[in-house]
Amino acid sequence: METTPKPVEPDLMALFLGFSSVGLSGFGGVLPFARRMLVEERGWMTAEEFNTQLGLCQFLPGPNVVNLSVVVGKRYQGVAGAIVAPLGMLAGPFLIVLLLAMLYDHFGSLPLVQGMLRGVAAAGCGLLFAMAWRMGNSIKSKRLFLPFSAFTVLAIAWMRWPMPYVMVVGLVLSGGLAYWMLGRK
Repeated sequence: METTPKPVEPDLMALFLGFSSVGLSGFGGVLPFARRMLVEERGWMTAEEFNTQLGLCQFLPGPNVVNLSVVVGKRYQGVAGAIVAPLGMLAGPFLIVLLLAMLYDHFGSLPLVQGMLRGVAAAGCGLLFAMAWRMGNSIKSKRLFLPFSAFTVLAIAWMRWPMPYVMVVGLVLSGGLAYWMLGRK
């Protein structure tokens, strides 16, 4: 029986550099880059762990990816990791945004700049859909829970129901189903 080797736990520098690479990878959304770094490249999380932790982070206030960096940092290096990981994610983009704000103030009204920004937004949408597809593939084995995903999308995107209510109802129903399924085993 072959076992997969456990990945080396990242130290503070690895957390800082890993999340710095994530923070510097995207414009307008880095969740796909975070998933690729955490699951596919570094193996710090499995696909299922990523989905679970991201779900938790979506309930917390603040940006989901920053919340995720705090969770991952705390998991591997305690409080110091919970500080260093989000710092790595935010330091580079913060400096870039300051520079871009100065440039936009000067050149933002030019049609060429407006066209470039629309192109960047389209690329960001494509990355988001690609990540959603990958996340969906990792829950294929839990088909019983797919209706909850469909319900959430329908309720929020098309019916425009308030997200907190939809999330609470989804949590209660899917949690109840999971509890019932565990009781049957």
